[in-house]
Amino acid sequence: MSDTTTIGAYGVVTEPATFTIERLLPGPIERVWDYLTKSELRRQWLAAGDMTLAEGAPFEFVWRNDTLTEQPGRRPAGADEEHRLESRILEVDPPCKLVFTWMQGDVTFALEPKGERVLLTVIHRRVSDRENLTKVGAGWHTHLDILVAKLTGETPAPFWDTWPGLRDEYEKRIPA
Repeated sequence: MSDTTTIGAYGVVTEPATFTIERLLPGPIERVWDYLTKSELRRQWLAAGDMTLAEGAPFEFVWRNDTLTEQPGRRPAGADEEHRLESRILEVDPPCKLVFTWMQGDVTFALEPKGERVLLTVIHRRVSDRENLTKVGAGWHTHLDILVAKLTGETPAPFWDTWPGLRDEYEKRIPA
């Protein structure tokens, strides 16, 4: 991944139980918005799931991490082939902001034009504990690296070979 697409490559805990990570992506903003909100594009880097872009609208995320990269790598023991999460839109301001529920917490996607690029800020709030913060950090980092690769025409690293190493790195980076 090139320096033009990372802002500090690693995300940080910005307040207790809140993880924030940023990526600078090739624009225009509408293209990036589509990769966040359209199921057929979002499934290429995160999870499928049709969304009605209206406050209060329910939707379901469907993860199939084995399909995100040409070579998925070796799935860790205990990781399912498919994972589902019921969610609800909390706030939507196309093409700049999307907030939705995530288990007991919520996630914000904020987009800001930066010339021909777009700054994507992901804020994941109310993460239950430090162990989950390390998993959330590694997950968002890995998924966003795949998004960067998709948007820049690069080949992403195997998902399952990347995530465990990043989880170990976030274990070192996130204070006990």
